[in-house]
Amino acid sequence: MDLLSGTYLLAVLLACIVFQSGAQEKNYTVREELPENVLIGNLLKDLNLTLDPDVSLSSPLQFKLVYKTGDVPLVRVEENTGEIFTTANRIDREKLCSGIFSENRCFYEVEVAVLPDEVFRLVKIRFLIEDINDNAPLFPSTVINISIPENTAINSRYSVPSAVDPDIGVNGIQHYELLKAGPVCLPGQNVFGLDIIETPEGDKWPQLIVQQILDREQKDTYVMKIKVEDGGTPPRSSTAILQVTVTDVNDNRPVFKENDIEVSIPENAPVGTSVSQLHATDADLGSNAQIHFFFSNQISSLAKRLFALDNTTGLITIKEPLDREESPVHKLTVLASDGSSIPSRATVTVNITDINDNVPSIDTRYIINPVNGTVLLSEKAPLNTKIALITVMDKDADLNGKVTCFTDHDVPFRLKPVFDNQFLLETATFLDYEATREYAIKIVASDSGKPPLNQSAMLLIKIKDENDNAPVFTQPVIGLSIPENNAPGTQLTKISATDADSGRNAEISYMLGSDAPAIFNLDRRTGVLTVVRKLDREKQDRYSFTVLAKDNGMPPLQTNATVTLSVLDQNDNSPAFTHNEYNFYVPENLPMYGTVGLITVTDADSGENAAVTLSILNGRENFIIDPLTGVIRPNITFDREQQGSYTFQVKAIDGGRVQRSSTAKVTINVVDVNDNRPVFVIPSSNYSYELIPTATNPGSVVTKVFAVDNDTGMNAELRYSIIGGNSRSLFTIDQLTGNITLKEKVITADHGLHRLAIKVNDLGQPESLYTIALVHLFVNETITNGSYVQELVRRNMETPVGQNVGDGEITPQTNDYVKIIIAIIAGTMTVILVIFVTALVRCRQTPRHKVVQKSKQSGEWVSPNQENRQIKKKKKKKKRSPKKSKPDDPAHEHINGTLDIPVELEEQTMGKYNWATTPTTFKPDSPDLAKHYKSASPQPTFQIKPETPVPPKKHHVIQELPLDNTFVVGCDSLSKCSSSSSDPYSVSECSCQGGFKTPGPIHTRQVIQSF
Repeated sequence: MDLLSGTYLLAVLLACIVFQSGAQEKNYTVREELPENVLIGNLLKDLNLTLDPDVSLSSPLQFKLVYKTGDVPLVRVEENTGEIFTTANRIDREKLCSGIFSENRCFYEVEVAVLPDEVFRLVKIRFLIEDINDNAPLFPSTVINISIPENTAINSRYSVPSAVDPDIGVNGIQHYELLKAGPVCLPGQNVFGLDIIETPEGDKWPQLIVQQILDREQKDTYVMKIKVEDGGTPPRSSTAILQVTVTDVNDNRPVFKENDIEVSIPENAPVGTSVSQLHATDADLGSNAQIHFFFSNQISSLAKRLFALDNTTGLITIKEPLDREESPVHKLTVLASDGSSIPSRATVTVNITDINDNVPSIDTRYIINPVNGTVLLSEKAPLNTKIALITVMDKDADLNGKVTCFTDHDVPFRLKPVFDNQFLLETATFLDYEATREYAIKIVASDSGKPPLNQSAMLLIKIKDENDNAPVFTQPVIGLSIPENNAPGTQLTKISATDADSGRNAEISYMLGSDAPAIFNLDRRTGVLTVVRKLDREKQDRYSFTVLAKDNGMPPLQTNATVTLSVLDQNDNSPAFTHNEYNFYVPENLPMYGTVGLITVTDADSGENAAVTLSILNGRENFIIDPLTGVIRPNITFDREQQGSYTFQVKAIDGGRVQRSSTAKVTINVVDVNDNRPVFVIPSSNYSYELIPTATNPGSVVTKVFAVDNDTGMNAELRYSIIGGNSRSLFTIDQLTGNITLKEKVITADHGLHRLAIKVNDLGQPESLYTIALVHLFVNETITNGSYVQELVRRNMETPVGQNVGDGEITPQTNDYVKIIIAIIAGTMTVILVIFVTALVRCRQTPRHKVVQKSKQSGEWVSPNQENRQIKKKKKKKKRSPKKSKPDDPAHEHINGTLDIPVELEEQTMGKYNWATTPTTFKPDSPDLAKHYKSASPQPTFQIKPETPVPPKKHHVIQELPLDNTFVVGCDSLSKCSSSSSDPYSVSECSCQGGFKTPGPIHTRQVIQSF
């Protein structure tokens, strides 16, 4: 980027001379394809510009790039500093200097004016464009076919079409290489070689060399790859397929009479004019002597377009009109072939001679920016005020291209030569506005041809007077209105102001005040006020700002007016819910038409467009909504156990002429109220019992209770406790799991039946609900008579819950009594054994008694009505003695608040308890307990249907468990016969229908802990 040395020293000296006349030249070297904002030079420093402190400047120092209107400059100049930068428009040497292949010939020129007039100079900047390797060399086609006769001598050379690289110098073509096909050389692959010859113009042409004798019968085709590479860094390359066909013997190839021909032809020669007649001969005979002429692939596309070649005669003619200014010289490479050998080559150089067929062109580049094509110049402009740079050109050559420039009549302006064919238009005398207000200057350019050709251009200059009047608005306050949602660019009004001055002083520019929003635009020239974006009344419904009218005087004068704009509403907003989805939580005991919640909806519009009505789209049978307030009320009563949530859509519609609507999803979640008491699942019957062997270790789980609650949350959190029947504190219960554990070691005094009153209560608020169940635990070594224990259970059910059971039911014998019994048993062992065997045989032959169970029919767990309660109270008064009670008597209806479990639940509880299945010998009519005791207690699935809004009393304190697992044998009563057994709780004899005694063990059920 430094100043060119050597060859440009003379240009520097001349520039110093030209500098005295206000013109100067500067040269820079720039690489092509530089990115944007690359610093090229600094005119202030490179031109050594210094300001004379005694010279007063009318304006700050300015560097102005002078270019033709519509041109896109490839560089930019900082007006304040004079720094030159590249622009986003990349410099492409191949595009800028198409057809130029000399490194020192591709230039790009611009002019820069140094202002103001006190220090004015015009600087011509010439950029020498350096080439970079941005193009790869390319062959004319991807497949190159060459025919070589088989009798060709070794070392014969055949031309290969050369590649083309738009780059120059080392970035151009430097090397050709013949690539062998495949990783392993095949037979015949070394038949050919490649050599490169360099033409006087510097072009490199590849030539194929025959290195071995060719035999068409042995191999008639050779396929290779040829590679071309430039010398750039990094180098670029390309390849093509080179296919050599071996032809039959052709002894001679055509010979041109002249290999180099040069002709000249005027550029106005008509189409069809003969350019040159080529002659070639062939020493062969017959078909081998028939010559075919054709252009080489190496000639330019322009030459192929302009010239035609007769394939038979070799006559070259003009195919399209010529233009010397497009290309003054064409090199035509003509090949002559007899069809079998390598063609002969001849070069025809066609020089296009100039004809004065181009008129001069006038390029006006304004230094003072024109307004609407007219330069405005103050009448106080000093002498030599620079107005424009006039450049004249003629594409013709010699005298036809020599141009003179002048004005056609006397005006107070002149054209001052600065560079070749460039003139500065400047003032020659002082201007007087009152004498002449405007000038139409006709600039004429004429060449020196015969006859000469002329061109003219008009340049308008208006003289302005001094500015002494400010513009005046026709209205000081401008009131406007516009509907919202206007189209961008909608015109609001045309602001008008007048100025008593004339010329530039009367030219008014309209501007928005600093308080004007950016959404408004005011045309500086016409005063048309537009809104550039769509207005939204909901964001802002009123605008107030100032507009300015400013003249073009120096100094300018201005005045202002106030614009008020009202934005009118349109129904462009749909009602907007505060939430896309509403979730309300209501207690299940909410009364009908109570308040569920409030839906809030807004509409950003105003007036009727904002009047919103609400309605329910689906779910009207369950809920109603106030169309104005949005209050949602139920027209049903809730029951969470029946349905826990309700979902529906609410629609909001406004009152606009074209109504708009929106919807929102509403979910009503029914919050649980503690209206369900716990229900015992285990034990499945109040009449069941468990055997607790006396050898059970303290801390062992002897049984388990399990209850469920149809409520949710804390209302379904259950706690277990023993509230009765545990006077000796022999058992404890886990309040969370319901596991009943033996607390103390069993002693003799603990033997017998224990009835535990188990209470389960939920943690509901505000009132906890509970249920009581009875658990029977029989403490003994074994159960020798299950019917007896079952009878004890039945009798204990008649005992009030508050009274402990197990104390004194069967009085334990003292140790002395036990010893006596053991002695009696030992003395009578033989007799007892015989009786036992006989009884066993007879019991197996006697049909068993059927088990009588009480079937309870209850479809839902609902509260018993008052009538049932009264009936139960009457039954309490008529209570019979245990001996007279029937086996299927519930026997505990005196307990306040019983709960009937549905038959379905009882049936579901069967199957998960794995009772022992070992056959047992009972009395003749006793049931098979092993078969009967197979029940389970899964958590039942059920629905509670309370009446709302006031929850009924659906549950009671004591749960009456079904009798399905209670078995009573056919004995009318228990016969406490004397026995010699050592077990004080066993029943050895019983009067049954069969009239015989049958002692035997009873197998108890084993509970599977699967809860």
